[in-house]
Amino acid sequence: MKNIFFLAIAFSLFACGKKEVSQGKVDETVAVRLAPVETMVMPRNILASGVVGSASEARLGFKIGGIIEKIYVEEGQNVVQGQLLARLNMTEIAAQVAQSQEGFAKAERDLGRVRNLYADSVATKEQVQNAQTAFSVAQQNTKIATFNQSFAEIRASMTGKIVKKLMNEGEVVGAGTPVFFVVANTANDWVVNVGLADRDWARLKIGDKAKINLDAYPEQTFEGKITQLAETADPQTGTFEAEIRLVPPQGVKLAAGLLAAVELMPAEEKAQTVIPIAALVESNGRNGVVYTVDSQQIVQKLNVKLAYLVGEKIVVAQGLENVKNVITAGSPYLSAGEKVIVQQ
Repeated sequence: MKNIFFLAIAFSLFACGKKEVSQGKVDETVAVRLAPVETMVMPRNILASGVVGSASEARLGFKIGGIIEKIYVEEGQNVVQGQLLARLNMTEIAAQVAQSQEGFAKAERDLGRVRNLYADSVATKEQVQNAQTAFSVAQQNTKIATFNQSFAEIRASMTGKIVKKLMNEGEVVGAGTPVFFVVANTANDWVVNVGLADRDWARLKIGDKAKINLDAYPEQTFEGKITQLAETADPQTGTFEAEIRLVPPQGVKLAAGLLAAVELMPAEEKAQTVIPIAALVESNGRNGVVYTVDSQQIVQKLNVKLAYLVGEKIVVAQGLENVKNVITAGSPYLSAGEKVIVQQ
């Protein structure tokens, strides 16, 4: 902040001094006015920008690899939870299930035979234990094959929209490879994600309100509230992410990626020391100078630390402890230690 001397206009409203001629002498005592040092909550909203997204999104793929036989949806299509989206060619998968079932049946027969031989004292206890282990392994293999068979298809994990179809029919897909990118798109699923400086992040809490303006709807202002605050900074940007829940009015269409300007409103702000901007004589960055008077109406110079400007008032972070008043009108013409006249 550069040195501030624009207060001269305000000070011109008051006499810079009161000159009275009495018996040939001129009294040049400066007349000043005081303003109280106030303690109040100063609302200071936070401005940020971000993009609209979905609170719930998923990259859906097959649990096992194979050849995609059929895709039932198109990119941009709305889907409901549980809807069948795609399935693999079942030839190999069905063969694996049948193979595991045959192995399980054999292990079951072998176990029964060894138990009978053990009862006739022909087989050893170790052979019975080995047969029991083989039976258990075959049983678990059957469970695995059957389970994998049930996941040879993709079903929608939520009600939403297919934002991106990443693979097509006939392609070979690996286990876990995303095939669809799905986002929830109900009225309660839209959010705006913004990056915040640490000093702004520290002032906010979950539940604080927000006003949101979208480039797509320049004439409308949407209401929102903070639903998440990141506990760690983004390593690339150094900012802390905040998620603002956006509930659009009936009939307003939203999409992931819309640009948003957000005004965040901290609900709880601590009381600050506040003085009129007219009291500030000098400033350099966050350092400033103001004047006050003592009980004898002698000028005292005070060095203060400035926080921020709100309208016609300045929030002072340090330097006005136990000070009740500061000089406003007349301060540019003062020096520390001189006597003044306080006007009401």
